[in-house]
Amino acid sequence: MSANVASKVAGRQGVHRGYLVKLTIISTLGGLLFGYDTGVISGALLYMKDALNMNSVEEALVVSALLFPGAAAGAILGGRMSDWLGRRGSLLVCAGLFLVGALACSLAPNVTLMVIARIILGLGVGAAAVTCPLYLAEMAPAHLRGRMVTINELMIVTGQMLAFAINAALDALIQDPGVWRVMLAVATIPALALLIGMLVLPESPRWLGLKGRFQESKRILELSRSSSEASAEYGEITDAAAAAGKEKGRAFRDLKTYRWMRRLLYVGCGLAVVQQATGINTVNYYAPTILESSGLGVSAALVATIGIGVTSVVTTILGIWLLGFVGRKKMLMIGFSGVVGAQALLALAFTLPQSDAVSYLILACMMLFVAFVQCFIGTCVWLLLSEIFPLAIRGFAMGIAVFVLWTVNAAISFAFPIVNEALGSTGTFALFVVVNIISLIFVARTVPETKGRSLEQIENDFRTQAIPVVS
Repeated sequence: MSANVASKVAGRQGVHRGYLVKLTIISTLGGLLFGYDTGVISGALLYMKDALNMNSVEEALVVSALLFPGAAAGAILGGRMSDWLGRRGSLLVCAGLFLVGALACSLAPNVTLMVIARIILGLGVGAAAVTCPLYLAEMAPAHLRGRMVTINELMIVTGQMLAFAINAALDALIQDPGVWRVMLAVATIPALALLIGMLVLPESPRWLGLKGRFQESKRILELSRSSSEASAEYGEITDAAAAAGKEKGRAFRDLKTYRWMRRLLYVGCGLAVVQQATGINTVNYYAPTILESSGLGVSAALVATIGIGVTSVVTTILGIWLLGFVGRKKMLMIGFSGVVGAQALLALAFTLPQSDAVSYLILACMMLFVAFVQCFIGTCVWLLLSEIFPLAIRGFAMGIAVFVLWTVNAAISFAFPIVNEALGSTGTFALFVVVNIISLIFVARTVPETKGRSLEQIENDFRTQAIPVVS
């Protein structure tokens, strides 16, 4: 009899794991699209700038339009949509934006329409950047939340790696200056998969609880937890929903009234700034251009960039594994320390005489830099943003933080070629070293530790000011 009971329990656990795996894969297609659409431009730009007769300002506009106003506005839109329509409904809207934006980019006949298409695509990127981690954090059991949420980061870097690899493959297979249109059109495939997949997934139990739909919330919890776990978590959700009911619906007023909420918003916005201030997206968007300027040919630069994509994926997997053992804050401290060292080496590498060997040394330094960002910083920032905000303002606050993230991303991406021309590569990366030392100080002084607590426990800790700062 005991063997039969054990077998049934194991069977239910297998069903729960399978359900969570399916849910994670489908919802993180938004992250894959996020990565592909931000990464594909690095290769497409090499051909697009000639095909559309782009000058340097137009080139910067095409790259940055996805980020600002696109993704920045999409973050605000995503935060509000996730509160109004639910996390699932918001992801369905994101899928539609990805599909329309990818098609429009691939068909754009001139720079003006390309910029408009990139803005549409950016709306999807920004909204998905808010909603994907939010949905996963609210669907995951507490002991799996860190790894489930950071799968989204893995999908982002996988999307970027696929973009680099597909760019190189299409460049080799299609001997046509119009190959960039195919590069951009590939994004329609995962966009369709996300649209279809989200139709079969449920709404977040925490959003349903916030709306007073408690029976639906409990039923969804039972799809991925044992009865005892679901009951315990359901009790926490009803308590949190009751507390949120007193604060809910007036986000600006809540922030004005509750100092602890304002503090969390400041920390969240600060995390968004320091993640982008690493300069990671200067590598994602301009790596082929940087390598080409160091002496490599176009095709060699595209192939070499795949190494950066592979590094991102491998080190993100390592980061997800480390999150099971290492606190969020400690991960960030290690990451920013490593970034400072890697960028100092990169600045020195640009002082060496131009040669193929120096080009590959620069590539190696870029890969080291990417490794520290993706392993220790990228995994943690998105996870912390999905954890620290209280239920009453979670979607709104996440939207504000990600708006800040994309605005800083756009500013750095737009300014990079201009600053690089003015200061040279050595001066530019030396400037990043200084910025990241400041980021390290910010993390040490302000970022709390959230590891090992349910979202409701984290919220209660912040509300009562019992906030741990070390792991």
